[in-house]
Amino acid sequence: MVKYMAVDLGIGTAIAAIGAALAIAGGAIGTALAQSSIGAAGMGLIAEKPNQMGQVLLFMVLPETMLIFGFVIAILILLGSGLL
Repeated sequence: MVKYMAVDLGIGTAIAAIGAALAIAGGAIGTALAQSSIGAAGMGLIAEKPNQMGQVLLFMVLPETMLIFGFVIAILILLGSGLL
């Protein structure tokens, strides 16, 4: 038999968890929007100038930093609220 323990964390902890989720979601959505535009333009550039592949790859990787920053902010929020 498995027993589940009810934990009362309070409204502040719930708001902190929602804030952490929004930090990650915002970073993910921003990254997706940026990479879609960069990817389309990059494929057009590679079709005309194949030697520019490295530059396009670099531009595709740069927006990932937004997601990494969102993840770090979420970790900081969770540490500050006592959830981690």
